[in-house]
Amino acid sequence: MELKKTAMQAAGLVSERFPSVMSIVLNMTYYQKTSDPVLMKRTVNFVPTNYASFQMECMREECTNGGFDLTPAVTSLIRSRKTSGSGKIVCNGKSDSLRNGHASIAYEITVQYTKQAK
Repeated sequence: MELKKTAMQAAGLVSERFPSVMSIVLNMTYYQKTSDPVLMKRTVNFVPTNYASFQMECMREECTNGGFDLTPAVTSLIRSRKTSGSGKIVCNGKSDSLRNGHASIAYEITVQYTKQAK
């Protein structure tokens, strides 16, 4: 927990890293390689006072050191001033007990920017 807290603080606040951003919304669908592939759907909202940490944990209990880092996707959208983007990521964690492989996510990112004075 302490490492996670330190990493979040190191990421800085959304307002510090992305001053022109009013909100970031991550819509994610977690998948697993089983007969019932949708593990869960999740929405995470970020506002300027939140930490700019876009590392999501793997939802498979058996997974260690896995997860999904959406930082490059979020940063790329904001640098190009785009308002939305989507993609897929596969967990890179380790586990001997996950015979059918780790989870993956399909994500959609929506960014709302502050209005700029003319």
